Amino acid sequence: MTPLRGIALKITSVILFVIMSSLIKAADSVPTGEAVFFRSFFALPVIIGWLLWRGDMATGLRAKKPSLHVLRGIVGVSAMGFNFAALTLLPLPEVTALGYAAPLLTVIFGAILLGEQVRLFRLSAVAMGIFGVGLVMWPLLTVSEMNDTVLLGIGFVMASAVLRALVQIHIRRMVQTEQTSAIVFYFTMTSTVLSLLTIPFGWVMPSGPETLMLIAAGLIGGVAQICITSAYRGAEAGLLAPFDYASILFAILIGYVVFAEVPTALMLLGSAVVISSGVAIILRERYLGLQRNRARPNMTPQG
Repeated sequence: MTPLRGIALKITSVILFVIMSSLIKAADSVPTGEAVFFRSFFALPVIIGWLLWRGDMATGLRAKKPSLHVLRGIVGVSAMGFNFAALTLLPLPEVTALGYAAPLLTVIFGAILLGEQVRLFRLSAVAMGIFGVGLVMWPLLTVSEMNDTVLLGIGFVMASAVLRALVQIHIRRMVQTEQTSAIVFYFTMTSTVLSLLTIPFGWVMPSGPETLMLIAAGLIGGVAQICITSAYRGAEAGLLAPFDYASILFAILIGYVVFAEVPTALMLLGSAVVISSGVAIILRERYLGLQRNRARPNMTPQG
C-alpha cells in the first residue's frame, strides 16, 4: 500500500466518523446507552467480515492479556457514551472542535503516566491548544447562551476527551503484547456488552427512521474503524495524524446543511488555534523521530 492510499483511507475514515456522529445526533430521542449499543453491535458484522477476509480471525480472537481489553473497553465505551450525550446537547462543530482536546491531553498524560519527556516546544503547543479550546467554549458560556444544557454538554465532551486521551495511553501499552485486530475486535465486543447494562435506565423503541439511522451509524462506524486501521498499515502515523483535523470542515458543513448550526467566529478561530497546536506537535514529533532514525547507524560499538 502506498502512502497516498493510506492518506485516502484516513480521510475516508474522518468523513465516515463525522457522518456517524451526525446520525447519532439526528436520533437524539434515543438514550445514550442504546445509541452506543447500536453503534457497537452493528459494527461487529463489518469487523468480523473484515477479519475473515484478511485471514486474521484467529489473531483477532487471541487476547494475551484479557484484562487489558476489558479496561480498554470500559474506558473506551465511557468516552463514546459521553461524546454521544454531548452530541444531543451541543452543535456538531463545537463537539468536534472541543474533542480536539484529546490529543493535547494525551501529551500531558504521557508525561504523567508513562514518564515521557515533554520539552518546552510541546508544552507551549499544548498551552496554545488549551487556549484554543477556551475560545471554542467562550461563545457557549456567554450570558445569552449559557444554561444547564450547555454546561452539561461541555462537561460531557470534555469528559470524553479526557477518557479518549487515557485510552490512547492505554493502547500504547497494549500494542506491546496485543495485535491491532484483537484490540479492534474486543473493544467492539466489550462496548456491545457493556452498553446492555444501561437497559434498566430506560431504553425506548426507536421510530423506523431512527432505527435505520442507528443501524447505519453502526455499519458506518465499523467501516470507519477498518479504514483507519488499514490507513496506518500504508503510511506513518506522523504523516496521517494531521488529517484528523479535516473533521471540523465536514462537521461545519453537515452542521450547517442538516442541523442549521451556524458556527461563530470565535469557534472557527479557536478551532484554527487548536488545529495549529496539534499539527505543530505532530510535525515536531515526526522531525524528532527522523532525527533519532538518522542517529541510530552512528550508535554502533567502537572496536
